[in-house]
Amino acid sequence: QVQLVESGGGLVQPGGSLRLSCAASGSIFSINAMGWYRQAPGKQRELVATITRSKSTNYVDSVKGRFTISRDNAKNTVYLQMNSLKPEDTAVYYCNAEILSVVGGLHDYWGQGTQVTVSS
Repeated sequence: QVQLVESGGGLVQPGGSLRLSCAASGSIFSINAMGWYRQAPGKQRELVATITRSKSTNYVDSVKGRFTISRDNAKNTVYLQMNSLKPEDTAVYYCNAEILSVVGGLHDYWGQGTQVTVSS
């Protein structure tokens, strides 16, 4: 069984920073792409950033220059460093990973979500 566990959300003032972490655990053989998505109240879930196993990255335009995605392959962990946060970044943030498990084959997995609130 594979799990993704997120941490690092919270309340921050506009202009502040937060770092999200997401660790994968279980019967993992390898992890392909990893990413972060977010869903604000009343809106659809949207892609924020992705990173391949070889560490190529992609960002939605609204976070370019402010957010940085990274990963530690040895720890099966993906991070999202969020700087210069704005109220419109408020959302539940979810991590996602394409994981080849030892017993279950290749599947997409999701974390439980972590709340990020940007407010003064």
